[in-house]
Amino acid sequence: MASHALTVGFDLDMTLIDSRPGIGAVYRELAAETGAAIDIDLVVGRLGPPLQDELANWFPPAEVPAMVDRYREIYPTYAIAASLAMPGARESVDAVRALGGRTMVVSAKYEPSVKLHLTHLGIEPDVIVGGLWAEAKAEALREHGATVYVGDHTGDVRGARTARALSVAVTTGPCDAAELRAAGADAVLPSLTEFPAWLRAHVEG
Repeated sequence: MASHALTVGFDLDMTLIDSRPGIGAVYRELAAETGAAIDIDLVVGRLGPPLQDELANWFPPAEVPAMVDRYREIYPTYAIAASLAMPGARESVDAVRALGGRTMVVSAKYEPSVKLHLTHLGIEPDVIVGGLWAEAKAEALREHGATVYVGDHTGDVRGARTARALSVAVTTGPCDAAELRAAGADAVLPSLTEFPAWLRAHVEG
């Protein structure tokens, strides 16, 4: 696919949305249904990696596939309304559009759930891709010609670097500025609130 002059990719959890309340509610329901002792605070404090990786900490290997299915089944009921847009999320997507660019969301989350979150919050990227984590995110970023990828996790930084896109990291997730810089982030911002100004300077520079 031809590269657009400006295509910016965004991660979802803890980058565009604060999904901690919603994901916590889903895990609480799973714990109630199964009797599993799940440390909800620990789970929501390290969002980013694929669902099956997290569930494997709380369920025997043979049960993980069924728990993935059940999690996704109850996710819309418990997680969508409880999850809010991060400060600056809408403004960041709008800033790309104002510069004539295209936006995409690339997330490890199950793609139907990504779409439900964005629709609920009225955030409308041009492209939505789910089910890709860390370096695998580069597949979608390269396909759509993304030159910038914004995320909150070192896995997002690795995805951007694998795609040869600029990595812009925000410290609103589980990784601090030092971790993100060490992973190779090109820019580290406190939040998306600072992204529109960074983007204008990047494009004009």
